[in-house]
Amino acid sequence: MTIDLSYSPEVTDLVARTRTFIDDVVLPLENKFAGDIVAAGGDDLRRDPNAQAKEAGIFAPHAPVEFGGLGLNMSDRSPVFTAAGRSTFGPVALHLGAPDEGNVHMLAEVASPTQKDRYLAPLASGEIRSAFAMTEPAPGAGADPNALRTNAVRVPGGWKINGMKRFITGADGAGMWIIMARTKGEPGDRGGATMFLAPAGTPGIEVGRYVHTYDRGMIGGHCEVTFTDVFVPDEDVLGEPDEGYRYAQVRLGPARMTHVMRWMGVAERAHDIALDYVGTREGFGGRLGDLGMIQQMVADNEIDLAAARALLTNACWELDQGEHASNSTSIAKTYGAEAFSRILDRCVQMCGGLGVSDDLPLARLANEVRPFRIYDGPSEVHRWALAKRAVGRASKAREAGVRNV
Repeated sequence: MTIDLSYSPEVTDLVARTRTFIDDVVLPLENKFAGDIVAAGGDDLRRDPNAQAKEAGIFAPHAPVEFGGLGLNMSDRSPVFTAAGRSTFGPVALHLGAPDEGNVHMLAEVASPTQKDRYLAPLASGEIRSAFAMTEPAPGAGADPNALRTNAVRVPGGWKINGMKRFITGADGAGMWIIMARTKGEPGDRGGATMFLAPAGTPGIEVGRYVHTYDRGMIGGHCEVTFTDVFVPDEDVLGEPDEGYRYAQVRLGPARMTHVMRWMGVAERAHDIALDYVGTREGFGGRLGDLGMIQQMVADNEIDLAAARALLTNACWELDQGEHASNSTSIAKTYGAEAFSRILDRCVQMCGGLGVSDDLPLARLANEVRPFRIYDGPSEVHRWALAKRAVGRASKAREAGVRNV
């Protein structure tokens, strides 16, 4: 069987144009504002790069063609998203960042034609941004979505939602909301959640404080949001009532992989910076890059990058085949998140004093990648799920009479 890991000329060209755009247009902006997108102007900042990205033909590579995107599958997104991710402002500039990218993907798969016209069309075009409201303060939903406490009850013509959310990325300035609320059962029960759509300005939605985190590259921040008697008409239920967790799976696997893609770009950039430094810095009678301990760190970076790419490629292929890819996406996400932290740490170490200074971006890039070990499921939760599945497979094999020893 022949395995072809090459990209088409069209994708290769798109990657090259994306890399040029990031180098020429986006990195100067990121460096000017030290990676703080709120300080840089937030939505005011993104308008001009979005327009330039559209003109360059690289805007929203993931979005459906009929809604103005390039319609790339998961495998072809990978090198493009990685090129965009070299700058922490890149995902915003090309409109392929979280949570908008994942929300576009889910709306394209789940939304009704009317909902696509009302919500997907302006989101895919960059006219608006979005927020996905699921995570809650303790004891509500977090890494365990079954703890969901925000509730929605039926009222004439629709539903009323009450609850509080926390760490809602992009909440400040969001033009639309996808709200996860319990419509059946009690907190701790499996299932029973429903997804609701709501436009900005819906009465009862209040964006509270920014929860300040390590990372500064997420437009709209990570905010607390309160929902008080928020009315959502029946036509704005996304999918079927009580099936929200099932629909969330449409979003979760691909969103984990696009996170890996974007932060892969950060890790590659950091590695390039460190290589340039150790290849020119003289010390101890020669270049730092000729010293064994430095060479080990360089080699370990190369190994981590290659392994993360391979796991990402495999997971994207499975997703493109229509598989759930639960195992492969958990493996790629967990490995990538931890590998990128290791890479950034080594790069800081190789660059010495400059590595921890503002003269290089490495220290702040390390802060950007560190939360990925928590976002989209902590590493420990993915390991628990992987182990649970593996033990389950072994039990089924024994029951079927399959001998493994």
